[in-house]
Amino acid sequence: MSDFILTRVSETLSKEQSLESLVRQLLEMLEMVTDMESTYLTKISDDARLQHIVYSRNSKQLDIPEGFSVPWGDSLCKRALDDGCLFNDDVANHWSECEAAQALGITTYLSTPVHLADGSLYGTLCAASNEKKSLSVRGEQVLHLFAGLIAQSIEKEHLVNQLREANAALIAHSYTDVLTGLPNRRAIFENLSTLFSLARHLEIHVIIAFIDLDNFKGINDQLGHEAGDQFLIEVGKRLAKDRGKDDIFGRLGGDEFLIACPGGPLVQPQGIHLVSLKKSLDKRLTGEYQLGEQHIDYPGASVGVIEINPELYDADGALRAADEVMYRVKKNKEKKTFILLN
Repeated sequence: MSDFILTRVSETLSKEQSLESLVRQLLEMLEMVTDMESTYLTKISDDARLQHIVYSRNSKQLDIPEGFSVPWGDSLCKRALDDGCLFNDDVANHWSECEAAQALGITTYLSTPVHLADGSLYGTLCAASNEKKSLSVRGEQVLHLFAGLIAQSIEKEHLVNQLREANAALIAHSYTDVLTGLPNRRAIFENLSTLFSLARHLEIHVIIAFIDLDNFKGINDQLGHEAGDQFLIEVGKRLAKDRGKDDIFGRLGGDEFLIACPGGPLVQPQGIHLVSLKKSLDKRLTGEYQLGEQHIDYPGASVGVIEINPELYDADGALRAADEVMYRVKKNKEKKTFILLN
């Protein structure tokens, strides 16, 4: 292999780049070494039905376009692999039944399979010409080397994608309450901070509803923890069902939930939206719940609803204020317990 090609390969591999960028540079070098008018990388579909041209480099004499697909069983590459003939300078006669090769005008063909680390066949790395060409030892060496480099790059890209997906799942998990699937305390506080910043910019109030589930300990003690968990899940579903598109909601922990949303302009008096939100939450949370085999009539939760001027409170202070209002509601309300209906 020439020093020029080795230098180009070394320079290419020394740069952090995408699979596409690497392949396009290797196809250019493969064209130089093989003297073929077209070089291209193919991918075989997962069901092994189709072969796709993923990336290609073409001269004016031969055009094998990217995106071109043929049935894998009818392809020139499949025939070459089956015959163990990865180079041929008389394609029209040797594989006369290959319509795709005839349509593309391929006379000389060179390919090698691209195998991944698990032994699976990703696709093929190919070079083709509409003229009769010879194959040099250097050309064959470069073809196999480049196929190996591409396979390594594909493996690396797969690994990076898997790591990204795992990281995204981990982040989603860290912001999600495991039991109810709602945003957890961490997510609520981050979203509240964003809502307060937006509210200051728009000069509007922030409405916060702090919800404490009365009699939750009794449900746990009398009906069991499975029923208690199911009750929390059902409460989460009811809070999620009729929420506004801009609402922040979630489970703070234990039997405490929160809803926050943008309020009216700061120039308007407070309290205009509080009554309707309080009634809506009372209606949503009061009533019958099916907890596995247990059926109960729940008298409702203690809900403290406040409207905050974001210029006077931050998210932490607002949450404490809503908590205080909720406890005043709990202290002053008539104490009722749930009723077991079966």
